[in-house]
Amino acid sequence: MRSALSVASALLLAGCSAGGAASGPVPSPAGDRPLAATAVRTLGGTDAAPFDQPRELQAPPGWTVTVWARVPAARLLAWTPASTLLVSRPKSGDVVELVPGAAAPTQRTLVSGLNQPHGLAFAGDTLYVAESDQVDRFTYRAGALSGKRVVAAGLPDDKSPELRGAYAHALKSVTVGKDGTVYVSVGSTGNVSAEDREATPERATILRVGDDGSTSTFARGVRNGTGLAVDPGGAVWTAVNNRDNIADENGEVRTEYVNDHPLEPLAKLTEGRDLGWPYCNPDPDHGRAFVRDVQLNPDGAKLDCGALPTVEQGMGAHSAPLGLSFGTAGSYGLGALVGVHGSWNRKPPRPPEVSFFAWRAGAVGPQQTVLTGFQLEDGSRWGRPVMAVEGPDQALYVSDDLAGAVYRVTTG
Repeated sequence: MRSALSVASALLLAGCSAGGAASGPVPSPAGDRPLAATAVRTLGGTDAAPFDQPRELQAPPGWTVTVWARVPAARLLAWTPASTLLVSRPKSGDVVELVPGAAAPTQRTLVSGLNQPHGLAFAGDTLYVAESDQVDRFTYRAGALSGKRVVAAGLPDDKSPELRGAYAHALKSVTVGKDGTVYVSVGSTGNVSAEDREATPERATILRVGDDGSTSTFARGVRNGTGLAVDPGGAVWTAVNNRDNIADENGEVRTEYVNDHPLEPLAKLTEGRDLGWPYCNPDPDHGRAFVRDVQLNPDGAKLDCGALPTVEQGMGAHSAPLGLSFGTAGSYGLGALVGVHGSWNRKPPRPPEVSFFAWRAGAVGPQQTVLTGFQLEDGSRWGRPVMAVEGPDQALYVSDDLAGAVYRVTTG
């Protein structure tokens, strides 16, 4: 299948139409490598708005970006054993399958009628789908699903009676460990809803699913760990949307401080790890170490922040990291890929991008920007990447829920 995909990819690029001229190299926001402007190409049938006018992105020199498919509200991604690409669509309640071909892929609805399906994960030919209130398991064969079984039920969402519709982070993500253990992210009900730490099942957490369908807390204090993936060594990682409107050391909520505090963690999880929310915040001024939240934990009585291990890596405040995967990004090598959705409340807004963290001896290196330019100088946006995954053909595939697109990015 890989060789067939490679041939299809070559044909695909031959049919692309350029959407504007590229310019010279510019510094990467991460500062590691220069990026260059590259025209966003389109295929037949993919050039509706926002691609009805030339679009340009910043990428490493030699990389090309093509609008490979148009999928409205495209969210998280997963490759099937048959080398087709699945795309979740919570708003539509379905999962779409993209089948590569000589040009734009063919599309079909793989499963519909679900409750805000978001996270997707494969273990062999078994597909796990995270709905907002449960995790399902299907058998995937020959482009069809069968044998649906609910492996974790009763997850909290906006229909939970005790929450009365007040749930800010109802979407769930799922991943499967090398031993077959299923993990699911359960976001917080609000910005600083401390009662989530005492709920059953616990919210603002990563839950581990037992063989009997029971759930237990694997890691807590995870405000909204939408990014959830297993690294090459088998450890579970999360990329977290952290809190908003944090006060400074004097208890004042100032735009200048809120803009850059707290960090958005990229963290390696072990059983029992606590990422501090909402009592402790990973701080960019203290080398990613945790500091007390002066509003909710002023005297440290709620949680000893100094006892929490430093976060492995962090992204700028309000980056809104969503999809997380591990893969190879051309000459950058193996690493973590994060779809950064961009801020909704920062002034000025933090731009969307695809970030890369090099994999080094069981750890990840600092953040590097590998795809950006979705945000214009006035702060408006025509696209917002959600997730990036490596394909069987070694290209990167990036979902964009604002543009309603899946890009194919060849890495030279």
